Amino acid sequence: MPAVVAAVGPRLRRLRTDAGRTLAEVGAATGISVSTLSRLESGGRKATLELLLPLAEHFEVGLDELVRPPRPAPRPARRTTNRGATFLPLTAAPGGLRAYKQVLDPGTGEDSDEQYVHEGYEWIYVMAGRLRLRLGEDDFVVAAGEAAEFDTRLPHRISNPGTTPTECLVLFGRQGERMHVRARPARSVRSR
Repeated sequence: MPAVVAAVGPRLRRLRTDAGRTLAEVGAATGISVSTLSRLESGGRKATLELLLPLAEHFEVGLDELVRPPRPAPRPARRTTNRGATFLPLTAAPGGLRAYKQVLDPGTGEDSDEQYVHEGYEWIYVMAGRLRLRLGEDDFVVAAGEAAEFDTRLPHRISNPGTTPTECLVLFGRQGERMHVRARPARSVRSR
């Protein structure tokens, strides 16, 4: 709890300076004295609900943004290698969608037809090489610049059928969580 309270002052200062406002301007807008605001920002005064509510309203942020616990420092990425496949995590936050860079050595996964099933949803973008994706009875080759997405409850196997390493960007969501891909519509060209 002390870390949460200590983080309020620097957060308030950042909000104020990012908005380009002085202590006097914030004080005039919220009815809080300049000295109280200064002590809040420096940690010399404890934040109370009576002080935080007008500040949250003034900066147009939720109260939870002012008092949320500090985020833990991201863990360093841990590279893991398993049977010719190297995984480098690109996201450190727990939960939600996870991103990985995956490198498959030539021939990785081609030694078996066994397919796997587990909870989740996966999206794969091939950056270099070729990827063989077996989904149930279907067999696909995904080339560099192409992507595939699938429900991981469908029997699947990923392998590298080529003679060079395959590099992929993999997004994985547990419990069937899917990412939402938004694409900009193509602009229509008008002739004059």
